[in-house]
This record gives sequence, C-alpha cells and structure tokens, in this order.
Amino acid sequence: MRDRPEDFDEGLLRPALRQWGIEASTLDYAPVGFGDFHWVAGDRAGRRWFVTVADVRRQTFDGLRLAMETAAVLREEAGLGFVVAPTRAADGATLRRLDRHRYAMSVFPYVGGTAGHFGDELPETERGLVIDLLAELHATPPPSTTPARPVDLAGRAWLERTLGDDGSLPWLGGPYSGPARELVATHARTLRRRLEEFDRLAGRPGEPVVTHGEPHPGNLLRADGDRRLLVDWDTAGMAVPERDLWLVARSDDDLARYADATGHSPDRDALALYRLRWALNDVAEFVAWFRSPHARTADAEQAWDGLTATLDGLAVGGSPLPGCGQ
Repeated sequence: MRDRPEDFDEGLLRPALRQWGIEASTLDYAPVGFGDFHWVAGDRAGRRWFVTVADVRRQTFDGLRLAMETAAVLREEAGLGFVVAPTRAADGATLRRLDRHRYAMSVFPYVGGTAGHFGDELPETERGLVIDLLAELHATPPPSTTPARPVDLAGRAWLERTLGDDGSLPWLGGPYSGPARELVATHARTLRRRLEEFDRLAGRPGEPVVTHGEPHPGNLLRADGDRRLLVDWDTAGMAVPERDLWLVARSDDDLARYADATGHSPDRDALALYRLRWALNDVAEFVAWFRSPHARTADAEQAWDGLTATLDGLAVGGSPLPGCGQ
C-alpha cells in the first residue's frame, strides 16, 4: 500500500523481528503493492529483509499461515527455486501475530531483481517463462498445509446486499461513498447479469493443483538472465490450473505450451470463470471500502480508479485487470 496504516504501531516491528534473530538498525516503509503493508529492514552488517504486515481481517490468520507455510515447504522441500518464500522465525513459524486481532507479520529474504507492474502486458517470450514456472508448480505434489481455494465469490453476500439497497444502507464512509453508490446503482443490471454468468460457469469439474493465485507481472521478479521469481504467496492454495493461467496466457500458443508441459489442456470456460471472479470480487471489496470510513488518499484514489475501470470492463463484456487481488 502507498499509505501507511494509520492505526498500526510501527514500534511493534523491531521487537517482533528479534524472533527471527534480526536486530534492525534501519526500518524503512516500502510503498508497494496493494492490500498488505511492507517495510525493508536492515542490520548493521548490511543485510536486508522484506517485512510484510497483513491485515488478517481480509483472510483469517490460519488461512494466511497455511499459505505461508505452503510457500516455505515448496521452497525448502520441493526445491522450487522460483518461490520467494517467507523465512522461519526461531520457533519455525512463518507468520506471527503482532496484536490480538488484526495484524500479523512475515519476513522474507530481500531479493535483488526488477519487479513488474500490475497490469503490464508481458511479451510472448516472457509469458512463456512464466507459463513454464506455473507448469512446474502445478505438477508439484501439494504440501499438506495447502489450503483449499474454492471458486466462490468471497464478497458475494456483501455485493448482493448492496445491489438490493433500497436506500437504507449507510454510505457515509468518506469522500468516495456517494460517487461509489451512484456508480454501483448505474451498473446494477450489469452486475446482476454477470453474477448469473458466474453461476453458469461455476461448478465445472477439474483436478485441483497447488496454485499461486496471483501470478501477474506485479508479483514477478526478473533476476539474472532468464531467471524469474514469484513473490506474494498469500493466496496460494488448491484450485484448478486456470486460476493461475487466466492471468498469464494471452494466445493459443500460450495454452498449447502449458498443455505440452503438463498434459492438461486448459478449459476456456474455466479461464473465463476466473477472469470474471477476479473482477466481481474486486467490485465487492471496493464497495466495502467506500461504505466504510476512508479519506481521500493515494490508496483510496487507486481503489476508485479500480472500481470504475472494472465496472466499465464488465459492462462491455470484458474484465480488465483491476487494482486488488484474490
């Protein structure tokens, strides 16, 4: 996130880092990503770590812990070198609570490389490298900790309640509340139609594999030569391969490359399902944001841009990559 968390005590970080054996002499906020909060910690020997603080209200602490443990096992035991996994604290944990209810922390190695940007269009050669990584990931036996990732819309109840608003729901959260309410009302018919489409596509059979969940260019690091690394494993889990592939594949050749590597021909309806799921979940999350207390900040502006772009895309039959993740 570009905005620092206003209600978070950064003084909790240095004592927590000692559980990883890290005596941080520097701790700098890193305004990157969307959803979690990040810092770069350094010690007097010049070593650095990437520190992620997650709001576990977005998913449960146990769900995030299982995802972090899955990434660690994929790196440590399955030998997947492209997995940028959390390091373990002295007691072996990959995720530690910072308070009783809301925030938890993971620590990652600081990895050199060039990060992509969310929404970038990768050239064919680059797509091929990522598809090869996904093929290797999907062929790996899943760790026992790998959580299930059902195709259900996480924010569906909230979204349907909003669509059924008769004027009684509160929209007093901040400067984007009124515009967001009007925008959703304008697109209500589109959203209902797209929810019906989602229901038609959902429930298709498929063999689940271990998936990353968000292998878009913003989570891709370009290291030396043709080496590519995947970061941000908080949505890792068991699902059909198309959960990952829709974010990468752009051509028949891309799908054929994956089929040649794995023996699985991607299901085009499943690709469409996950593309639609991403957009609908983002609409629900943005709406929840703007119905809650918020200010006119850089992150709120990004969320507003994401909401308008996503609704416009849904209206014309597409679903452009929006501003959050699933």
